[in-house]
Amino acid sequence: MVAGAPRVFVSHLSGVAVFDANGDQVGRVRDVVAMLRVGGRPPRVLGLVVEVVSRRRIFLPMTRVTGVESGQVITTGVLNMRRFEQRPTETLVLGELLDRRLRWLPHGGGATESTVAEDAGEEVTVLDVSMVQLPARRGWEIDKVFIRRGNGGALRRKGETLTVDWSSVTGFRLAEDGQGAENLVATFERLRPADLANVLHHLSPKRRGEVAAALDDDRLADVLEELPDDDQVEILSKLKKERAADVLEAMDPDDAADLLAELPAEEQERLLTLMQPQDAAGVRRLLSYEERTAGGLMTTEPIVLRPDATVADALARIRNPDLSPALAAQIYVCRPPDETPTGKYLGLVHFQRLLRDPPFTLLGSIVDTDLQPLTPNTALPSVTSFLATYNMISAPVVDERGSLVGAVTVDDVLDHLLPEDWRETELYGEEHVRHVTETADGR
Repeated sequence: MVAGAPRVFVSHLSGVAVFDANGDQVGRVRDVVAMLRVGGRPPRVLGLVVEVVSRRRIFLPMTRVTGVESGQVITTGVLNMRRFEQRPTETLVLGELLDRRLRWLPHGGGATESTVAEDAGEEVTVLDVSMVQLPARRGWEIDKVFIRRGNGGALRRKGETLTVDWSSVTGFRLAEDGQGAENLVATFERLRPADLANVLHHLSPKRRGEVAAALDDDRLADVLEELPDDDQVEILSKLKKERAADVLEAMDPDDAADLLAELPAEEQERLLTLMQPQDAAGVRRLLSYEERTAGGLMTTEPIVLRPDATVADALARIRNPDLSPALAAQIYVCRPPDETPTGKYLGLVHFQRLLRDPPFTLLGSIVDTDLQPLTPNTALPSVTSFLATYNMISAPVVDERGSLVGAVTVDDVLDHLLPEDWRETELYGEEHVRHVTETADGR
């Protein structure tokens, strides 16, 4: 390595845009692929895992990276669009190395795991690693490890941090049962739930469980809603029952019901019993309906206001950032009670109408009563036709007593119209992706 050679901390690459030689963006970095080597030698960096526009993850060899600078990665523009599959000799740096607990030997540079006693050195936690380009552009290797001293409790947060040589730490090759995920989670904190779900889907089951355990309930709930069914069930089954119930409470009721429907009846009932009675009641109601009906598709938490509420009241409710755009598009006007199942359903007020009327206007005076609501037993094709015919993104569901019981949103309809494995496949065909080539990637 020559003096002044560029060094990059790997966590800084997460989500960085990848551009071709013409300046066109081709994707974003999601991880770094390295190969651990024997004898304490620094690992060789093989390439980058890049998520392209179709959400397909491909392998970009470092031999085709011409620059890593100013928050971007520049390539030769020649990408192999074959889906990335991790090989047994490969390690994902972000997914598998961060948060590991290792042994640091300040004066033991060059020691190998086979020559170091198990309790030798000081236990440290990996916060990051850096990679450096070798002389004459002969590739990249990982040369430094950013560590935190101290083991557990407050020391793990307040302990001294420092950057040490790769050769002075040992333990990267050992399997670790209790590997944390704090730093990996911090690396991905800016990702949208759907993108973080994609990250989790590509981790090993062990690492996926560790990351899920490190997320707070609301964040994990948002991510679970974007994962395939089998990943949802796997993650939920690894959580303690009390926490699993808390996460289900944080999910949208319809998504929680869909997840519970994948579990055995005994497990389903156990989790429902642990949930707050009010949250469990809404989910139980959803589970009572056939899956491909308005009742099975709907959410039980639309925005409900009384007819004597004002436009200002309605605008205040839809400003809630936790609401999805579909649910925030309209207000459902009902007699008390204000939560589903409500009193008599009177009609709805569209968001655009709220913008046209003075803030003091009563909702009862501008309510739209022309649209006939759906019934809980309305079949999926009829629900789809209703939304398409009236250009709606959500629709009220009213029972035989005239009470609003929920609302069906267009995203829930699409979820059931798309193939079951749509979350695991590309959003677009390969013809939408630039620089498709059959060139071998050299791995």
